[in-house]
Amino acid sequence: MFVSAIVVAAGKSKRFKSASSKVLFKINSQPIIVYSLDVLNGQPEIKEIIVVVNPQNIKSVSGIIKKNKFHKAVKLVLGGKERQDSVARGLKAIDPKANFVLIHDAARPFITNGLVALVIKEAQKSKAAILGVPVRATIKKCKARGKGRVVKETIDRKNVWEIQTPQVFAKNLILKAYRDFGGIGVTDDASLVEKSGKKVKMVMGAYHNIKITSPEDLIIAKGIARLWKPA
Repeated sequence: MFVSAIVVAAGKSKRFKSASSKVLFKINSQPIIVYSLDVLNGQPEIKEIIVVVNPQNIKSVSGIIKKNKFHKAVKLVLGGKERQDSVARGLKAIDPKANFVLIHDAARPFITNGLVALVIKEAQKSKAAILGVPVRATIKKCKARGKGRVVKETIDRKNVWEIQTPQVFAKNLILKAYRDFGGIGVTDDASLVEKSGKKVKMVMGAYHNIKITSPEDLIIAKGIARLWKPA
């Protein structure tokens, strides 16, 4: 099995309200991006890692990779305007020998070896597998009214899941999904696979697998890092 891992680190960190790329911020003296790269580097099925960067962080990310001496082949690719543009560029860089593609957001540092192995194993069977967790909050659908919003309905959360990365797909499946639907705005790669008509298998993720989006998330992340173990 040959899995190519694409790690998306090309975001401009607008919601993070910082001139620096959020994946370069340190949690317990280690850059955010290192956490997930270290886990992916240790997975035997993953044969290469492609990190999609932007012009502002490429030099720093390159330095981090050299410093940590990951033994897997790590390629750096410049991303595009939107996340899916960046993933599309990463897909163009994968090794022809790959038969599966794993896509992960670098801003989710707290993946584990177990989670990655589990979603890869499920993708082997179903060709498309993603991590997620059942939502725990009450979810309400709203509509605009004047300058504000009013509740339209309360969503039954029984079958509502919050989606995470990594997501793993058969190479031909994700390439076709991007070729056919890559121009449609979506917030995750599985959405494009769903549009192609393929059923995507949900795999239980972990609530600690948070995405660092705002400065407040760093406070939570530092707490998780004290207990988190990659195993």
